[in-house]
Amino acid sequence: MSQELERVRSYIAERGIASDIVTFDESTESSELAAEALGCSVAEIAKSVVFTGSQTYIVVISGDMRVSSSKLSSGLGSQVLLAPRNEVRELTGYAAGGVPPFPHKAGVRTLIDASLKRFEHVWTAGGETNAVLRIPVMKLIEISGGTEVDVAEQSVEKK
Repeated sequence: MSQELERVRSYIAERGIASDIVTFDESTESSELAAEALGCSVAEIAKSVVFTGSQTYIVVISGDMRVSSSKLSSGLGSQVLLAPRNEVRELTGYAAGGVPPFPHKAGVRTLIDASLKRFEHVWTAGGETNAVLRIPVMKLIEISGGTEVDVAEQSVEKK
């Protein structure tokens, strides 16, 4: 088991979250891949999108939405940019496609988008690009220490 996966397992166990991390032989690094592997809708996948600015931000948002950089920058009062994929591990401690909503390196700020509140439970990354965990949305907000935001815009359908 990787250190990243163990870090997430320990974090949820310490907080009494009754959720197992599910690992797959195939990648679940995108919302589409995770939904296909789990047999759920893309919307039920809580993806973590990494931004940089005055600090590192992780926006946890429904898989059928995308983060509006302008709404995010406006809400934070400073300009943010999508983190380059090859810098995500250095910024968060996890590989792109495996970034969970918790725990993160010191100084990383978690933001939870309101789009997730449509669901009772969602699936998040579990620390690796082939690991996911199911968690109640209200528990996700509580244990992530995340600030609730409304930065979603409808994602363009892939053809």
